[in-house]
Amino acid sequence: MLDFQGKLSSMKRLFYTEQIKTALKRAKIAVITGPRQCGKTTIARSFVSEKSINYFDLEDPVSLQRLKEPMTELSRLKGVVVIDEVQRMPTLFPILRVLADRKSVQCRFLLLGSVAPEMMRNVSETLAGRTETIELTPFSSDEILQKQTERLWLRGGFPSSFLARNEKDSFSWRKNYIDTLLRLDLSLLGLNLSPETMHRFWYMLAHCHANIWNAADPARSLGISETTVRRYLDALTGIYMIRQLKPWHENLSKRQVKAPKIYFRDSGLLHVMLSVESRNQLYLHPRLGASWEGFIIETLLHRNRDTSPYYWSTYSGAELDLLLIKGNKRIGYEIKRSDAPSLTASMRIAFSDLKLQKLYVVYPGKISYALAKNIEVISANSLFA
Repeated sequence: MLDFQGKLSSMKRLFYTEQIKTALKRAKIAVITGPRQCGKTTIARSFVSEKSINYFDLEDPVSLQRLKEPMTELSRLKGVVVIDEVQRMPTLFPILRVLADRKSVQCRFLLLGSVAPEMMRNVSETLAGRTETIELTPFSSDEILQKQTERLWLRGGFPSSFLARNEKDSFSWRKNYIDTLLRLDLSLLGLNLSPETMHRFWYMLAHCHANIWNAADPARSLGISETTVRRYLDALTGIYMIRQLKPWHENLSKRQVKAPKIYFRDSGLLHVMLSVESRNQLYLHPRLGASWEGFIIETLLHRNRDTSPYYWSTYSGAELDLLLIKGNKRIGYEIKRSDAPSLTASMRIAFSDLKLQKLYVVYPGKISYALAKNIEVISANSLFA
């Protein structure tokens, strides 16, 4: 966890560390994916020191020089071998496949990468059946103290933003992060557009946050086709910036919405696009409720990693913010930023039509209470305990 001053304690993201250890026991190759600057390199260095001969950073000329003869260099190593920014050397993947299949090789490979589509394509096509993948996220609510929750919501979970000395420094880091991301990653994603155009697109997405996606308006505004807009959205989803929450639909008598809902996965990046720098600005902003909804949804998804998430909406007005499915079990969540949520017709319809075992209404108050059988209002604080 993190102490109140924001310094990493000895736990050092224990959940992910244990995941990686388990993956390296089961497979010759473990892959850590996630957005830039979320802590992949830091956690990898807890396995292998950056000064070790088993550590390769493919943005480092020395590492590139060492890997001019990759088969010879890698086959002689023992233990865990870390290769950072592996997507920068696609020719390495076939060699890793050969090494993973050799019984004589006495090492395990820990691969790190940021630009998910390119790297995961190489993993799925070349290293199929030989890897385990761990998605590393920025800090989540289960890695901080409960009294730091509001800071996490405002600043987001990227370590450099969350741990910044003050709100101004945090906001500046996030703004530079977005600028760098748009400048460096666009070409790697195969997007032929200017950073300025993508920045406009991000601004549109910020105002669509927590809403059902409609490609027509941004396509018209940017002067491009809806197909191209969808490709941009998929690219940002692929690098972990945007979450497209899929709609749930089944054979009901009601017409159901089939477009995804859009969320910024990191609330701090959303707040940059909304020009929200401080707590006071956040609480006065017209998109306060939408920001809080996205933050709560990401918190719930972190706490329920083994479920399949959806939202549900009908054209007649019934809806459910989050539906989590695991096997035959269905749990629903409505997120209400209000003082005392009450039972609504929409909740009753969602509970009945979706055959929910439980429906929770999450709100910012302190007291939990029942609305009906298996429908309960719960304090958001209970999610951060």
